[in-house]
Amino acid sequence: MSSINDTLTERGGRYGAFIDNAKIAQDLKAIMYNSPKWAELAPDQAEALEVIASKISRMLTGDPQYRDNWHDIVGYAKLVDDRMAEAEKPAPKAARR
Repeated sequence: MSSINDTLTERGGRYGAFIDNAKIAQDLKAIMYNSPKWAELAPDQAEALEVIASKISRMLTGDPQYRDNWHDIVGYAKLVDDRMAEAEKPAPKAARR
């Protein structure tokens, strides 16, 4: 099992300096929080957008070719889309007696 320092070194190599990553992520999130429709988002929509902003900041300070970030963005968007699609399905008709 690697030490926390090993993990931080590996992540720093992949994502760049955390302070740089945090600055970009917080700037992106501030823009989102101040947008006209932010308060109308469902919790999963808001969380997905926040995590996606963090993934974007990682790409902008680190390795944009690291496919896992792109894969994660697709995954978070799909979770919201799946929930929204399920909510749009018509309710099942009540059984006749």
